[in-house]
Amino acid sequence: MKEKIRERIVKRLAKISNRLSKMQIIALGFLIVIMSGTLLLMLPVASRSGECTGFLDALFTAVSATCVTGLVVVDTWVHWSLFGQIVILVMIQIGGLGFMTVSVLFALMMHRKIGLKERSLISESVNAIQLGGIVGLVRKILIGTLIVEGTGAILLSVRFCGQLGLARGIYYGIFHSISAFCNAGFDLMGYQGEYSSMVNYSGDWLVNITLISLIVIGGIGFIVWDDITKKKWHFKQYRVHSKIVLITTAVLLFGGAFLFYLFEKDNILAGMGPGETFLSSMFASTTTRTAGFNTTDIAAYTDAGKLLSTILMFIGGSPGSTAGGIKTTTFVIFLLYMRSNMLKTKGVNIFHRRIHEDSVKKASAVVCTNLLLALSVTLLICGTQGMGLSDVLLESVSAMSTVGMSSGITRGFTAVSKIGIMILMYCGRVGSLSFALSFTDKRKTSPVEYPEEKILIG
Repeated sequence: MKEKIRERIVKRLAKISNRLSKMQIIALGFLIVIMSGTLLLMLPVASRSGECTGFLDALFTAVSATCVTGLVVVDTWVHWSLFGQIVILVMIQIGGLGFMTVSVLFALMMHRKIGLKERSLISESVNAIQLGGIVGLVRKILIGTLIVEGTGAILLSVRFCGQLGLARGIYYGIFHSISAFCNAGFDLMGYQGEYSSMVNYSGDWLVNITLISLIVIGGIGFIVWDDITKKKWHFKQYRVHSKIVLITTAVLLFGGAFLFYLFEKDNILAGMGPGETFLSSMFASTTTRTAGFNTTDIAAYTDAGKLLSTILMFIGGSPGSTAGGIKTTTFVIFLLYMRSNMLKTKGVNIFHRRIHEDSVKKASAVVCTNLLLALSVTLLICGTQGMGLSDVLLESVSAMSTVGMSSGITRGFTAVSKIGIMILMYCGRVGSLSFALSFTDKRKTSPVEYPEEKILIG
């Protein structure tokens, strides 16, 4: 009887799966992880006080963790018990790698064959350029993640064990290594002061360099990993995608750090020594790439510093990575497209290659979609709560780009504002344009082509 029921359930799920597009399956998968995490976080055992956490706060935390954002309405160390923290950590890891990648891990452990449809889903999940060799790429992703997170955990444990003892120091090393690599920004530093993040480590070279390295490695994307491991230092042999990612990442990191120093040298950087100033500038530039940690008080930034952070967050990391934002490749292609229009040249070209027209259209759509969503929620919060524009805009872009940076206004949000921010975090992780297209993937296009007509633009 039980076997028949199980067979019926499997067949029913298979039918539902066949009706859904790849994007719909991925979006639904993240939603299932979020709801499962929410239910676990609502349990009394998940809170430090032993009381049930409200549905909205538990849901907000689950969305933030699964979408690797880091925005919080309660301090992670102060509110959540060890059980709750581990639930959050598991959601961060699943959200960072993508639930399809984690599914492959279990399939490989059980020696189960991975079919063509699963391979197609995995390819979509990790933004792979081609379907061939996708399982091998996932193996590299899983092994690489284990090595990078393990190395980061060991380095961070060296610092934390001396301060917190062996067991707690190792746990802190593991937690913050996973959080940094997955660009999540969740921290357990609430024992030093609520919502303090990494402020007390602003001059610590070991902690800063380790976190910066984890954030950058996690944010450049798995396809770039594949190029680096196969072609080593032969940069000319890299894919155009990898070249764009690596060059843009370097320019944004060092350029952002330089601008941050110029804007904040007489403000939050005043009184710091040269070493701490360098680390704080580099960390501020790096963490805006969707990591969410901070070693300086974001609320105290100048308006120029907040605007710079907002711009860097909007761009974010790279495709097929643990990072969010419109992505570095989208940003570059959009700029090249504008340049092409201004110079009236044909097509978008870079590194002696012409970018496919579909990629150019998608880049423009992603920029406009993300901007529209972030501005809409900014307007909603400003209109309903009367908060300052610079702080709300930073918060909205932080959510849309799954960054987690905040000037501290998150915990003062009403239910409506929290829902708006949660929608941004979810769309940011799944992909705003991809999420919108998931509702139209299987609709048939009309065979009718209407007459063409020109209109005035600009």
